Amino acid sequence: MSGRRELNLMAEQWEIYADWNPWHGCTKISPGCKYCYVYRQDEMYGSEISSSQCRKTGNFNLPVKRKRDKSWKIESGKVVFTCFTSDFLLKDADEWRKECWKMIKERSDLWFYFFTKRIDRFMDCIPDNWGDGYENVLVGCTVENQQMADYRLPIFKTLPIKHKSIIMSPLIGPVVLSSYLDESIEEVSVGGESGLEARPCNYDWVLSLREQCIKAGVPFRFHQTGARFIKDGRMYRVPRKFQLSQAHKANIDYRIGKFYVPETVRFEWKEDDYHNKTI
Repeated sequence: MSGRRELNLMAEQWEIYADWNPWHGCTKISPGCKYCYVYRQDEMYGSEISSSQCRKTGNFNLPVKRKRDKSWKIESGKVVFTCFTSDFLLKDADEWRKECWKMIKERSDLWFYFFTKRIDRFMDCIPDNWGDGYENVLVGCTVENQQMADYRLPIFKTLPIKHKSIIMSPLIGPVVLSSYLDESIEEVSVGGESGLEARPCNYDWVLSLREQCIKAGVPFRFHQTGARFIKDGRMYRVPRKFQLSQAHKANIDYRIGKFYVPETVRFEWKEDDYHNKTI
């Protein structure tokens, strides 16, 4: 398959996704934050507000916004990447999160997917009607090295969340995950670090995680090489535009189906959940 054709296919598959950033800005709390892409982007675009300052965005109400024809701006059935320019569990956003949960509950025809390095705040951030979790919420616990895995994942494993994934990104060292992998984990997704100052990601670390996932029967996805990628002892500098496609070309995903969705996740909607009514 040609590079262009492959990229076109990937673009088609990404059509099931949407972005929602109700707030922007975050504080760095662990080694994985060191070269945060949000800070880099803000600097590149000349933001006059510090990236560490959290503020609501103009798209705060995006999930419940409608077009002129009264249909949803975010079409039913999409996976919504939530708060990817911040952290959904950031303490600075506590006063706004309750309203977000209401929108997430209303749009039960969408899947909301957020990553967090603050999984230890989870129980302080959920709504009163959370119960054992919202069916349409996927939570990815981000870990970048063994230290963070051993701190965050024991907490993550005990939480009432219906859909859990482990996000190994940026992967900055070898990690043993075996003791945390079971049927409650729907995916492990691995990626290297982007940016000019990116720390290297070693393919051996990636393959080790893949083998651990295969032994546990947990879906595995290699989503990004990162800017500095070590394979067979050689360092490669991978331009940003090729970091996703090169990971895809490695063809090492395990139990990952169409649209990059793990086989363990089932996207099923009831007709009366669409809420796509005329106002």
